[in-house]
Amino acid sequence: MFSLHLDQQATYMLMAMIPLVIQVGGLAFAISVDAYFSKRQKQVFGLLLTLVLGLIAQNYTENLIAAGSTPRDMLRTVLSISGFILRPIILLLPYYLVEPEHHFRQGWVLVGLNTALYLTALFSHLVFFIENNRYQGGPLSNTCLVISLILLAGLVWISARKSHQTNGKEIWIPIAIVPIVLISIWMDYIVGYSEQPVTFLTIAIVGCCTLYYLWPHLQGAQEMVRRERERQRMQLMLSQIKPHFLYNTLETIEALCLTDPKAANQATARFSQYLRSNLAGISEDKTVPFEKELAHAKLYLELEQTRFEDALQVEYHITCTDFFLPPLTLEPLVENAVRHGVRMKPDGRGIVRIFADKKTDCYEITVQDDGPGFDTTVPPSAGKPHIGIQNVRSRLEDHGGSLTIRSELGAGTVATIRVPIKKGG
Repeated sequence: MFSLHLDQQATYMLMAMIPLVIQVGGLAFAISVDAYFSKRQKQVFGLLLTLVLGLIAQNYTENLIAAGSTPRDMLRTVLSISGFILRPIILLLPYYLVEPEHHFRQGWVLVGLNTALYLTALFSHLVFFIENNRYQGGPLSNTCLVISLILLAGLVWISARKSHQTNGKEIWIPIAIVPIVLISIWMDYIVGYSEQPVTFLTIAIVGCCTLYYLWPHLQGAQEMVRRERERQRMQLMLSQIKPHFLYNTLETIEALCLTDPKAANQATARFSQYLRSNLAGISEDKTVPFEKELAHAKLYLELEQTRFEDALQVEYHITCTDFFLPPLTLEPLVENAVRHGVRMKPDGRGIVRIFADKKTDCYEITVQDDGPGFDTTVPPSAGKPHIGIQNVRSRLEDHGGSLTIRSELGAGTVATIRVPIKKGG
């Protein structure tokens, strides 16, 4: 009869342990395929999950022995020692997920002290002893708890420091872990270790591992976003370097120096201001006033009108200017209207019209030309993507806006920017 009861107890304990093992296994698989994790982070997490599995096995085996009728004091002592040694190490390893480049020698000193003290349980009652299958605490029985709390506090501190340095939001991870660990310790104290197959603290540790999985994942995702923005900025920089426009403008200024020095001086001033505005827009991360974008586009058009004179006509239909949009989103559309619209007409003469208006739910900016137009169903020529347009569309979408381009052969092209109206705006 008792043997049957023990089998049932063992089965109950096993069933309680299996979900934790599945969770650890799933977490291990997720980490192994996560592109945001570095090789070192995967190694640290692999060691961490291995130790967690060891702690689960230790809990299960020790509690199985505790439920039996045959005292196995020495075996249970060894198992208890291993559990007390593992917990601080498991709390120290996440330090290397937050700051992989550090060594954390002070933490390992605490881990070494904890290990040395609990190994004394093999021959003394200093920290604990087991007699007739009953656990008895010694004078230093709370050593593991105290050292673990110190390591937990340190983990919160370095996590907060790292989050502050990177302007990240990951600080909520250690903040969430603290009450989870403290509550699990309290529940273990209330219930008693011998009454449960796996301690609440072990369950909490598995949950905290899942939370700390988010740390490198979020960091990696943010780094990928940063790199993508840098790539887009480099593309923007390259797209804004227009050798032909620069050469042609300089040649125009050179010719004006001989025929109309005053006009040459004005063109030089506009050209200088245009270049400064371009460089400022490339380095700008935030949105800018529409008036600033419009002024930049006007500089470009004035320089082109200096070159082409009355062959290029410009009309402005601006009814609203009190809104913001990403930098360098208007001028590339205006440039396209001139280069691929007006200048592509057989006589090279035409009109560029710029509209800005406030709609019900957005601000709408339209750049219209009367050029030859193009077939929008035909993709760009191989190897010649519209980098400038791609950058404009990408920056607008990052701020909730959009860019649409409509064109018809023989009827010109219309590019429309829509920027959502913010609440209260």
